[in-house]
Amino acid sequence: MISGQLTGSGLKFIIDYPRQDDNGLVEGRVLLFLSQNDEKEPRLQISDNSTTGFVFGVDAIGKQAPAGVTVDNEIFGYPVPSLDDIPAGEYWVQGLIHKYETFDLKTGHRVKLPMDRGEGQHWHSAPGNYYSTPKKVTLDPKKRKTVQITLDQIIPAIDEPEDTKYVKHIKIQSKLLTEFWGRPMYLGAHVLLPEGYDEHPDSRFPLMIFHGHFPKDFGGFRIEPPDPDLEPEYSERFHVEGYNRIVQEHDHQFYKDWTAEDFPRVVVIEIQHANPYYDDSYAVNSANLGPYGDAITYELIPYIEKQFRCIGAGWSRFMYGGSTGGWEALAAQVFYPDEYNGCYAACPDPIDFRAFCLVNIYEDNNAYYDGPSYRPVERPGHRNYIGAVSATLRQNNYRELALGSNSRSGEQWDIWQAVYSPLGTDGYPQPIWDKHTGEIDHKVAEYWRENYDLRYILERDWAVLGPKLEGKIHVYCGDMDNYYLNNAVYLMEEFLESTTEPYYKGEVDYGDRAEHCWNGDHTRPNATSRLRYNQMFIARAVERMEESAPAGADLTSWRY
Repeated sequence: MISGQLTGSGLKFIIDYPRQDDNGLVEGRVLLFLSQNDEKEPRLQISDNSTTGFVFGVDAIGKQAPAGVTVDNEIFGYPVPSLDDIPAGEYWVQGLIHKYETFDLKTGHRVKLPMDRGEGQHWHSAPGNYYSTPKKVTLDPKKRKTVQITLDQIIPAIDEPEDTKYVKHIKIQSKLLTEFWGRPMYLGAHVLLPEGYDEHPDSRFPLMIFHGHFPKDFGGFRIEPPDPDLEPEYSERFHVEGYNRIVQEHDHQFYKDWTAEDFPRVVVIEIQHANPYYDDSYAVNSANLGPYGDAITYELIPYIEKQFRCIGAGWSRFMYGGSTGGWEALAAQVFYPDEYNGCYAACPDPIDFRAFCLVNIYEDNNAYYDGPSYRPVERPGHRNYIGAVSATLRQNNYRELALGSNSRSGEQWDIWQAVYSPLGTDGYPQPIWDKHTGEIDHKVAEYWRENYDLRYILERDWAVLGPKLEGKIHVYCGDMDNYYLNNAVYLMEEFLESTTEPYYKGEVDYGDRAEHCWNGDHTRPNATSRLRYNQMFIARAVERMEESAPAGADLTSWRY
């Protein structure tokens, strides 16, 4: 519900919302969205692209003014910093509050954060968030106008996925995470069972862990043939017409491969570990997120293995994934070298912080700019396969800054900071750099290096880790990765290939002019190879297992 009137000076929005609900006082991040088109709701148009809508955000912690929360020209926004900077014209206007809850951490800190509510930590679609119906308003920042917005809609709850013959869903309360967060915290997984699982009750199976972003259900597995009436959609990312049809075709092909006589009989899981900072935890222990690495490795995986008749030993567990999932697969292999027998890490997030995308966090003084102060050059944040830049690193971070303070945007740069940084005195992650200026805190950078710089940790601890990791590390990346992730892979390869005591006996490979998500397939484009992780890496994992399994290992009960 929106109405407009002249009052005061300049452009101003007053956003009202229910102050109490079943959980008590409503607190959170109040967001104002403006868009000059109605192709989608304004809340769904915020991105790093040039077509992005406008967003302005303010924290609403504690009791607020009776009239509502004010958004005026002093409130920071994206892609322009102030309401004074928007062009005059007609806008679709919408408001939303991303609700926060109170957590009393094991550390003694009290923090306000958004609890995941089944959507995978997305502020624009989190159940329970209040929002308004978009309305068209004429705006001119040079003229006095106050726009009243009432958040009179609520995002509904999400239904849990149902079990099928092949896909099961589990959720457990984690003792470790519950103790850290001061309230019940859960881990979940979608479990893909092999063909013939019920008919072979004495078989015990290897476990494949497909790491990645929050999965609402097991992805890429479709029993039904592709829908012949599906309206084709164009993919901006891959420049392919009818990509939704291609996805269904590949999903159904995986079902046919999975049930074929010659496909390895293994169990595959996708983990649900959304948390108050992001859609997943990066599968490691963290000062800000808690002991997710231990919880996944020592609580969730043993539970799944017992529940679904897995072998339950390190030599029979393998990991693969791309992007965030690529980093997680490699990090878990490094931090738990005996618990897993191999990782296949595609287009991983930065694995050497000397190339944290295009920032060397140890030597650079500013993340946003390179060069001397009298001739600063903005660092790119996103490019395509020919090098054309569509967003800068500063713009990436300014979008997050508008969406949330204290690493609460739920977006990429903030989760890196939340996972890797030490805990601040206020209970929130210590910033690696000032979000406004880009100035790097080198003390925080040192903490990052000692605890999460995977190349540095491998080099520092190779005498111990090397013998445990022989043949287990496989990394793939396009040499035109959109986020410059290949730069860190080059540095990792330099270390791995120069180390001979012992030699790592793995693989590092690159895709020529390949963008983000290249996963080692030289025969297919990214658009389709990214749909075939399971077919690609399960076969390789089985070969590795047959070569490396200890004497007397079960290599037969699951080969029916």
